[in-house]
Amino acid sequence: MTAAIGSGPHVDYNKFLQQTETLAEKASVKLTGKRRNLLESKLARRDESASPVIKKSHKPGKVEADPLHGLFEAIVGGKHNTVEYQPDSELRDTEQIPLLEPGGVDAFVQREVLAHVPDAWIDESSIKVGYEISFTRYFYKPQPLRSLEEIRADILALEKETECMLGEILGRSN
Repeated sequence: MTAAIGSGPHVDYNKFLQQTETLAEKASVKLTGKRRNLLESKLARRDESASPVIKKSHKPGKVEADPLHGLFEAIVGGKHNTVEYQPDSELRDTEQIPLLEPGGVDAFVQREVLAHVPDAWIDESSIKVGYEISFTRYFYKPQPLRSLEEIRADILALEKETECMLGEILGRSN
């Protein structure tokens, strides 16, 4: 295999996978999803300078490019295609977006995220709509504070009780 593909490291996983598929086909070996995952998990390692890994390639004209939603234009096999890249799980992040955000999720991501990470995209399947309710804010009823006279009376009563106990311990009678 090394003679056909060359010794590593290979910085283009897409090209490496294509060459491996060709070799597997010649050897009458089916490269199943499980075997592809094994190749990726055991032979590949993360390299920031490497080309992005293509997860899925759409035929020209079938799907429009939409970088905000993970559909990018790329040249695959000499043809202009729309591709979906495999996300890097180490770079994955989540955002809490206000429910009534003007323009919705798209506007928020364009304004707040793309300014810092220009190649970020929205994974529609991970969007969860919810609302956080502060139970303390709506349901907690604080107890009214005691007056200074009540506090003073409690302190004096405790002092008197403590003096009586101390007197009993030391054997004095009051």
